[in-house]
Amino acid sequence: MIYQNIQIKKLKHATFQIFWNDKVIYIDPFRLENNLPKADYLFITHEHFDHFNPDDIRKILKEETKIITIELVAKEIKTWINTDNLIIVEPNNYYEIDDFSFQTTSAYNINKFRAPGEVFHPKEDKRVGYVLNLDGVKIYHCGDTDFIEEMKKLKDIDVALICVSGTYVMTPEEAAEAVNYFKPKIAIPMHYGEIVGSIDDAYKFKELAKVEVIID
Repeated sequence: MIYQNIQIKKLKHATFQIFWNDKVIYIDPFRLENNLPKADYLFITHEHFDHFNPDDIRKILKEETKIITIELVAKEIKTWINTDNLIIVEPNNYYEIDDFSFQTTSAYNINKFRAPGEVFHPKEDKRVGYVLNLDGVKIYHCGDTDFIEEMKKLKDIDVALICVSGTYVMTPEEAAEAVNYFKPKIAIPMHYGEIVGSIDDAYKFKELAKVEVIID
């Protein structure tokens, strides 16, 4: 998909490749093909293997790649990259990097449990989503999350990359409720077809969402 001269491509699972000006941005690379363009910027939402995979990262890493992530990832990744290029973030903060800015958002579960009273993604672990601001275009990647109160504060999102598979993240119904609340211009469903969930979840989300939905 091309949106205001920015190419946004869903690869697999929750992985996105963004071409903006002459820069290449990846979010949560997983099961990448070989010979993809190298990353100028790499955003990682959290430490789980389907979002942070060292083998996939190495496929797109170059010496100058800047990696933006949370402490849970950084403590491992800084053993094998140039730490000058590592930016450690926390939820609900604003950052500027080179010629663009981004915000972090909270990403956690409220009703997806691995055991009684134990959610898959606890709030206290400080996992994140990202809102990239690229020349005024706001692209939101929600990370692994439920429809949480913090999501209701999102404003003026152009493109929302939204998990829909259920089990560990929002169901199609919950994801639709979320986008119907904060009203991005376009929503792209993700987090299905590899680990959990199927294309049917994406189409269910599209059926329920009251915003434009592109299934990539």
